[in-house]
Amino acid sequence: MKTSAPLPRQGGILRPALVVFAALSLVTGLAYPFLTTGIAAAVFPHQAAGSLIKQGDRVVGSELIGQSFSSPGYFWGRPSATAPMPYNGASSGGSNLGPRNPALAEAIQARIAALKEADPANPVPVPVDLVTASGSGLDPHISPAAAAYQAERVARARNLPRAQVDALIQAHTEKPWLGVLGDPAVNVLELNLALDQLSPAR
Repeated sequence: MKTSAPLPRQGGILRPALVVFAALSLVTGLAYPFLTTGIAAAVFPHQAAGSLIKQGDRVVGSELIGQSFSSPGYFWGRPSATAPMPYNGASSGGSNLGPRNPALAEAIQARIAALKEADPANPVPVPVDLVTASGSGLDPHISPAAAAYQAERVARARNLPRAQVDALIQAHTEKPWLGVLGDPAVNVLELNLALDQLSPAR
């Protein structure tokens, strides 16, 4: 007559599982995050702190999150589809409107009309990044073409020579990483802060 092997006691199975669970929780939930955070703070302190932009001791924004500008004396960034306000870091996301959605076409036409109204004499076609929201809704950059499109309006509003505004755009144009990865871009907040230092907004 065959006899079955005795079943292991419940405590003999549960104890090793709890030990492994506790060990993995300590390693992956505490030790690893603290280690990576510490390394990041030591090697990349500016980025680890949020890439904050300061004026003196006052934080005015982040290099990574755009801000909404509507005055003609400032450069405007990309539209933001975040709710309940533009560039809401707690609600990152795009509009999710498909290319055939009539609402997208209407939104783009309204944005083009607003840009044309702000600078009716500008004959240059409106760059696409000035009328379309990014996937995150937080993009702090515009293309050099989008900055150049607005340069005349900004120069006129601040009573500055156009060449001076163009030079400021050039100075704040970020080149592709390693010269090949990505496209040139202009950080809108940093450019506007430089404008304020050059000539106060009216």
